Amino acid sequence: MSNSSMTPAEIFEYKQRWKPGYTVRLHSDVVDKGKTFAKRNCQQHQWSVTTWTNVYEHTFHFEFEESARKFKIAMGEYADQ
Repeated sequence: MSNSSMTPAEIFEYKQRWKPGYTVRLHSDVVDKGKTFAKRNCQQHQWSVTTWTNVYEHTFHFEFEESARKFKIAMGEYADQ
């Protein structure tokens, strides 16, 4: 599915169907790095972030397992601590 023809409401509804998907917890110090990676490597409807899911932690959600795996590798020691 391509998000170029999806409205914001359609993107939201699409994400609701696959969430929580594949999750990766990320240290809050590198959340901007995580968002940049996700924006560059996934389409808008294929990822999401839930902020402050624990102390110093945000949780990234991915539609596809491969995307979560690549994200975790890229974030290194800051992922899934």
